[in-house]
Amino acid sequence: MQNKKRLVQIFEDEPHRWGLRGDAYLWAELKDRLGDLPYPDTQEDLMTLLEQTYEQLTGRSIKAQGHVHVERYSHGGMSSGFIAAEFWAETGFPLLQARYLETR
Repeated sequence: MQNKKRLVQIFEDEPHRWGLRGDAYLWAELKDRLGDLPYPDTQEDLMTLLEQTYEQLTGRSIKAQGHVHVERYSHGGMSSGFIAAEFWAETGFPLLQARYLETR
């Protein structure tokens, strides 16, 4: 039987804290881009999908340390539009992985 779960499920509840102002916009864009996709077969497939999509949306690898500015996420303020790679590597992606494992 084919898995009918969609990735939107793991994005439903946003984290309580973000790294920088642009992280909430990236979360929303990841949810929009990946939400209709079925659950990947493995945790490794999920991580590959997340990392590749992160790179497509930000122009940088998740493995790159530091902050990246994404102009379309700029909506005013000093740190507007900035993404914290560390947030995604240490909090965002592990949270999504845990939700995937809990719900698959």
